[in-house]
Amino acid sequence: MEQDIYLFHQGNLRYSYQLFGAHVDVQNGEAGIRFAVWAPNAVQVSVVGLFNDWDGREHPMKKLNDQGVWCVFIPGLETGMMYKYEILTTHGHLRLKSDPYAFSSEQRPNTASIIHPLHDYTWNDEEWMKQRTERNIYESPVSIYELHLGSWKNIESEVFYTYREYADMVIPYVKELGYTHIELLPLTEHPFDRSWGYQATGYYSVTSRYGTPDDFRYFVDQCHQAGIGVLLDWVPGHFCKDEHGLRRFDGEALYEYENPSKAEKSQWGTLTFDFARNEVQSFLISNAIYWLKEYHLDGIRVDAVASMLYLDFGKNDGEWELNEHGGRENIEAVTFVKKMNEAIFEEVPNILMMAEESTSWPLVSAPTYSGGLGFNYKWNMGWMNDMLTYMELDPIHRKYHHHLLTFSLMYAFSENFVLPISHDEVVHGKKSLLNKMPGDYWQKFANLRAFLAYMYAHPGKKLLFMGGEFGQFDEWKDMEELDWKLLDYDSHASIFNYIKQLHQLYKDMPALWELDHKEEGFFWIDPNNNEQSIVSFARNSRATNDQLIVVCNFTPEVYHNYSIGVPEQGFYEEVFTSDAEHFGGSGQTNGLRLKTVPVPWQGQDQQITMTIPPLGVSFLKRTVTKEVEHEE
Repeated sequence: MEQDIYLFHQGNLRYSYQLFGAHVDVQNGEAGIRFAVWAPNAVQVSVVGLFNDWDGREHPMKKLNDQGVWCVFIPGLETGMMYKYEILTTHGHLRLKSDPYAFSSEQRPNTASIIHPLHDYTWNDEEWMKQRTERNIYESPVSIYELHLGSWKNIESEVFYTYREYADMVIPYVKELGYTHIELLPLTEHPFDRSWGYQATGYYSVTSRYGTPDDFRYFVDQCHQAGIGVLLDWVPGHFCKDEHGLRRFDGEALYEYENPSKAEKSQWGTLTFDFARNEVQSFLISNAIYWLKEYHLDGIRVDAVASMLYLDFGKNDGEWELNEHGGRENIEAVTFVKKMNEAIFEEVPNILMMAEESTSWPLVSAPTYSGGLGFNYKWNMGWMNDMLTYMELDPIHRKYHHHLLTFSLMYAFSENFVLPISHDEVVHGKKSLLNKMPGDYWQKFANLRAFLAYMYAHPGKKLLFMGGEFGQFDEWKDMEELDWKLLDYDSHASIFNYIKQLHQLYKDMPALWELDHKEEGFFWIDPNNNEQSIVSFARNSRATNDQLIVVCNFTPEVYHNYSIGVPEQGFYEEVFTSDAEHFGGSGQTNGLRLKTVPVPWQGQDQQITMTIPPLGVSFLKRTVTKEVEHEE
């Protein structure tokens, strides 16, 4: 224990949750629970609960060192019991606090911690975990279904199913659609439903809204057995101010900065973690490792990274102070992020660490040894903003904003990108993805199909928020379940089927993912036809015969006998089109094989003539035949 305490104070205890919190133990032949907490400014700390009538005089803790680690063993206590810490501050106030390291918590609005064993679940996902260590995620298909459990389906508003019940409903649905991963909005315990988990109090407690920690382990286990990875949103940048939580935990600023200009995130009403404090580093790094190790998660999406990196994030002039070098970067936060990522990849390799970083900070997804922040993926917020702005334009105006369609390829290989259409884009008056699309009823669906096809053809892994897969008309209603009744209507059922088929194409075609992060995986054929809002490009895999030609038309005009340059002689077959009638399209397809003509065009040695569908995307693949081989 002494060595662990030393490492904790040095900021290097990567498994601090094994030291702190409530643990089943046996001392002097008696079974009970060992409690440990960090509260350096406390005059006295006690464990209280129903077992002692919440009387702090019954079970005072012993202070083990001058740096504020308190510990006590209480015989006879069992798992499932509720407890809190009663803390006497230097100001003479008694505070009742939830355990920062509690593994389980009471269901809101109650706030007590619950004793829960750390290891009491038998996993059955050995095959998945073995395959994960062997998989090259960078050269694999990754399509993520972003999910908020409570509003995916619920019994009624604020009354939810359990993790086990969600497993039975969500997993077959996601598997049918063809997603490779589920990403869950934060499940750390939080007091307010409408914070969606982004303002937490219990960083080691999976929220009790949907059941117990082992219920959630079952959810992950079942996902893995079905071949689906599980990612979790995680919020190390800030925490909420509720009295039972981390705020002024022992009567003084402890987990948060003492300096209000650094501590306060006024736009969210939250407090920033003190990234310079070693014990806070141990707390947060251990927390990420905890979720990855103890819940077998396949990755973490780190929320609001920019809010950690910049001192002036969300602040007005006069509300923040320059760093010691006269800049606006939070130097200790940058150092912490690098340290965190190094620790995580050493302890849990072959996982995803995805940064939601909304600025142009360089090398976010590069290793720390080459000057990067150490994540292995970054959300491409630039692509998302440009494309949604473009798609919301009336097609007649798109030719004046053609750069929004093509600019992302100027930097597409500067990071390992995920293309995200997340919950943030379909809430708070921003409209649903379908309702962002201009035009009449048919055109809205055609625009959506075209957008999704372009997204899946564009370099980068994919993420789509729930409801987008069947064309939810209303924006996300976080207190109600999705509008499942829409699947009874042909247009919405067709979008659902379209996503299924698009995923099948995506998985079947290595050109769409194998070289996602390398320049040789993409080249433009014609990015400049702004007058007709048509772009064409190629996606490559390592195998030369896997190349795909992608042609996108973002106007409702049909073009017959349209010439496209192609690099190889042969016949080209349309392997997928967003305009197929069974998807709700107009059926302007290329049913016959398209033979090349040896006339250079658009920088290519050959050309083909094809039909370009309205508001449509066509995927073409070269078919080598005996006739062509003979000609060659």
